[in-house]
Amino acid sequence: MKIEMGESLFYSWLRHAKECPLVQTNWKPSPSWELNNADEIEDMMAYADEHFKSKYGYEIFKNSKLSQLLLQAEIDVLGITLLKNDNMVYAVDVAYHENGLNYGDKQETTMRVAKKILRTALCIHGYFVAARAEIVFASPKINPSNLAEITPTIVDINDLFKSRGWEYTARIIANDDFNELVMKPIMLASADVSDTSELFLRSYQLVKMFGMETQTRRSPSVRQQVPSANQGGALGELKIGKIAQSLLRDVLVSGSVSDEEIEWMQTKDYSKQVFGLDFPLLVSADNERNGVRYYANPLKIKGNIYYLCSQWFEVSTNNDRPLLMKWLKEKSAVYNGLS
Repeated sequence: MKIEMGESLFYSWLRHAKECPLVQTNWKPSPSWELNNADEIEDMMAYADEHFKSKYGYEIFKNSKLSQLLLQAEIDVLGITLLKNDNMVYAVDVAYHENGLNYGDKQETTMRVAKKILRTALCIHGYFVAARAEIVFASPKINPSNLAEITPTIVDINDLFKSRGWEYTARIIANDDFNELVMKPIMLASADVSDTSELFLRSYQLVKMFGMETQTRRSPSVRQQVPSANQGGALGELKIGKIAQSLLRDVLVSGSVSDEEIEWMQTKDYSKQVFGLDFPLLVSADNERNGVRYYANPLKIKGNIYYLCSQWFEVSTNNDRPLLMKWLKEKSAVYNGLS
């Protein structure tokens, strides 16, 4: 089976940045599957086709029938989160053209991107019946003139989703955003990954092993950047648990946190007040702990072994993210000194 490096990259991105326990590359529908919401999907297809034809003169679907359109679908990387009452489908199409994204002229390129996104949305609504979805078209290089042509159509697609009550979001990730929102989060997550099937991450780890990583020579690494107040950029793409396992762990093992605060972190009251946790942030390896509530990988702080709490949440009713980011921000002087 052919393995594309871009697909391997987003396979790791969905697994580690978006924490999807189910990820598949080269997803295709089966002709034997039952299509749900068929009338609604037919209506969306017709409505989108008419919208782009009247506004831009684009023939997005070129008179294709729905059955034909869906059977031609292929999603490069598909991931699903399995959270209680809050499942999410992520679908990524990634294209790498060395001289910049090019499916023909500007109009043809724009129509192809719009068609890919809309067809993916129809597949998700018909085969997964997903309440929420994020659909990404990604390319490390899109020429500015082409990107300027594509961007308004993404706004239109999101407006179409909203008009139909679909909680779906379409995104373009390209150029500098590709580095900031995809590459950097993956590099941040790479330290603890040892799965040999993740070819992109294994390649990156090999480069690092021989000191060939140029990112650290050009500018501060992700681990050296103070979290921004708006939590965008690379950190905005990471789930709170991944930030805890990487950045928080880095600060703790650096030995820069006072002995007094380390003691406080082993209490439930301090951990609740400062981090929003219902359990002590740290448990000494000498003490009993509930293995379900703590990460299995221990950390060493000033010669002592501890386990880090894993019970981080970022839902509307229980959002620990602002508290963790606030603590990291306050430790920014220490944080900047990490290597």
